[in-house]
Amino acid sequence: MKEKIIIFDTTLRDGEQSPGASLNVNEKVEIAHQLVKLNVDVIEAGFPISSMAQFDAVQQISNSVDAVITGLARAIDADIKSAGDALQNAKKKRIHTFIGTSDIHINGKFEDLRYGHNINEKRKTIIKMACNAVKYAKTFTDDIEFSPEDAGRTDIGFLAEIIYAVIESGATTVNIPDTTGYTMPHEFGMKINELKQKVSNINKAVISVHCHNDLGLAVANSMNAISNGARQIECTINGIGERAGNASLEEVVMALKVRSDYWDFYTDIKTEEIYNSSCLVSRFTGILIQPNKAIVGENAFSHEAGIHQDGILKNKNTYEIMVPSSVGITQNKIVLGRHSGKHGLSSRLETLGYSPSKEKLNNVYQRFLELADKKKEVYDEDLRILMGKKSNSNADYFKLEYLHVNIGTSIIPTATVRIEYENKIVEESSTGDGPVSACIGAIKRSINIKESLTMEHYQVRSISVGKEAQGEVILRLRSKNGRYSGRGISTDTIEASAIAYLNALNKFVALENKDTSFKTN
Repeated sequence: MKEKIIIFDTTLRDGEQSPGASLNVNEKVEIAHQLVKLNVDVIEAGFPISSMAQFDAVQQISNSVDAVITGLARAIDADIKSAGDALQNAKKKRIHTFIGTSDIHINGKFEDLRYGHNINEKRKTIIKMACNAVKYAKTFTDDIEFSPEDAGRTDIGFLAEIIYAVIESGATTVNIPDTTGYTMPHEFGMKINELKQKVSNINKAVISVHCHNDLGLAVANSMNAISNGARQIECTINGIGERAGNASLEEVVMALKVRSDYWDFYTDIKTEEIYNSSCLVSRFTGILIQPNKAIVGENAFSHEAGIHQDGILKNKNTYEIMVPSSVGITQNKIVLGRHSGKHGLSSRLETLGYSPSKEKLNNVYQRFLELADKKKEVYDEDLRILMGKKSNSNADYFKLEYLHVNIGTSIIPTATVRIEYENKIVEESSTGDGPVSACIGAIKRSINIKESLTMEHYQVRSISVGKEAQGEVILRLRSKNGRYSGRGISTDTIEASAIAYLNALNKFVALENKDTSFKTN
């Protein structure tokens, strides 16, 4: 009999920690609903104590999503209470608490003498803090996960000691994180095996692993951990996360499925929802999927070499180990355009994994017709974009009402913008080295920015096919306190740039300074 591997998705917590990948509450809730369609077992919804936005996101997901919802908390009472409060209405809830255990973390985070005068005294203090955290978390829910942070570099004797103690205190899942992506696959697998041998009560808890990809080994380490006793894998959609990211959910899941002859394990993931999940996360975070990304990359099912093309045409199994439809990449060739009706649109959206209400379908259909007037054929990616757009942007602090640009080979690029905010209309013009520069200059003139904001990233790409393809602009602004990504989509890349810039400013206002950093000239 095959054993089940629990899939713990941390896209909304660790995944969001990717630089520039901030998500608003509505985006987090929408991704959470898609994760339910994907049928993940556990959703780590955020770190409630870290900000009000994080707390609200965990709370709203708990209120609306039917899955095990987890909130992260340090081994500190205030963190645990915040997580417990945010998870209050979840049908199935888990508190995930952690503390640093490697000598590097202990000497860095617990150097104060109140934790002990030497490494052994500090270790005893850390075990006590971990056990107290688990016991306090148990007052909110019986489902408790504990992580010894930087377990990959933690002494195996101490690691076994603290894991035994937290299980005795009530932890039901013990997560072994390779926090820095430091370990090698065989080394990490042996660490899991050693823990199974050394921790006498280990069978009272599920062994989980959380691997980072600093050396490109997150998936390999996770798979080796499964071989040695782990039964929960913590991962993210597209492998996003801190630094080089986390183990990629789609790679772990499809490795188990495609090589079911090799692995005596399975997951409950609905793999046909993988591609939809990947596209949604990429669109909301602004993190592009590299073309050669396994499973979901643009080239994953493409064949360039003549020998490969000949083989595929004769027998797909020659060069493909899975069919595109198994991960939700459709091959439907129904053409949608200005003459298409709601039924055709609705059918195509259902194929892509959407189930819009009648009201939302009416709204999307109107925007679909507007787009179809600009381009002859509307493709799947266009529809994904339409479904991701807000039907009502009144919540945005800044709104682009008008844009006009003059460019030519013998004139200086000039842009005029009209922006609405605080029930006012501000119109300004500016010149620049190019049309995008002029456009952003006009926006800056329209808004008096007190705080210095630097654009540190700007990228444009085509996200659908055809000569009328929509362009996507992704940019990132840096302030003294953080980074804010912006995303804009239009058949006109200059307009997309303006939308992306305002999108980043809206995030800055919402998350940082409210309305105190801007005023009309």
